[in-house]
Amino acid sequence: MAANRPTLIALTALAPVSWGTTYAVTTEFLPPDRPLFTGLMRALPAGLLLLALTRVLPRGAWWGKAAVLGALNIGAFFPLLFLAAYRLPGGMAAVVSSVGPLFVVALSAPLLGQRPTVRSVLTGAVAAFGVSLVVLKAVGSLDALGALAALASTASMSAGTVLTKRWGRPDGVGPLALTGWQLTAGGLLIAPAALLVEGAPPALDAPAIGGYLYLALANTAVAYWLWFRGMGRLSATQVTFLGPLSPLTAAVVGWAALGEALTPVQLAGMVLAFGATVAGQLTPRSGAPTRRSFSSASKNGRKDSMDLTGATLRR
Repeated sequence: MAANRPTLIALTALAPVSWGTTYAVTTEFLPPDRPLFTGLMRALPAGLLLLALTRVLPRGAWWGKAAVLGALNIGAFFPLLFLAAYRLPGGMAAVVSSVGPLFVVALSAPLLGQRPTVRSVLTGAVAAFGVSLVVLKAVGSLDALGALAALASTASMSAGTVLTKRWGRPDGVGPLALTGWQLTAGGLLIAPAALLVEGAPPALDAPAIGGYLYLALANTAVAYWLWFRGMGRLSATQVTFLGPLSPLTAAVVGWAALGEALTPVQLAGMVLAFGATVAGQLTPRSGAPTRRSFSSASKNGRKDSMDLTGATLRR
């Protein structure tokens, strides 16, 4: 296992790297002002594909749990994410999501019985301060609705992440099936809202079709499977270390491919936020790290006490 761990980490890292390209794909290739339709096209085709591949459906209480996780991780997260992507520069929208650790730390206490540590609070606070430098510097051009959508999407995914830790996975169910359940549930939740709010689907040209195919397959079906697979095999600290790759990728793509300018203060804020998060994950922890998988945590009926700082999916 040790020999394969670098490969596993590299494969898991492909998920947040892929998610970091979402903003550029949305603004450059997809129809404008269609956050609900875009979220639907990203979630439902990918979910149905994974259901067809796994041929495993939820049982008993997991129908409700899958619906809740699908609503938080997909049904609410995707529309808010794309609303932010349409209204904010890609790098800024992604950096706003780095406040996720504060949401996760706050939710872990009531849902997991995990009291916040000094390290986790300081890491989240410093990361949030770095984010504030980025946002406040651009206050003259900042879209308030886009910023609120970015924060709300982060809060939704943070809640979904903590509940995923609390509930684990059913015995005998792999991450591919669990991902398919959530994507399908979330897509079905988005579908009626998209029809009522945005009307009939727009006409799609070749770039839009290519963009939606990329989002549904590589950016969602494959990326989410790699992410949940990594979460089941790596320690929480290792997985959370990979989270900043998403906003970092978005900022780099926005600067290199889209010509988005970043001021020195904004760059300092990004460095501070990313550096604080990484430093927090690299700080030695007392005690042996837990190696229980999601399925074993669910089977034993115990609350997962793994550190969730920064574990929010930046998808």
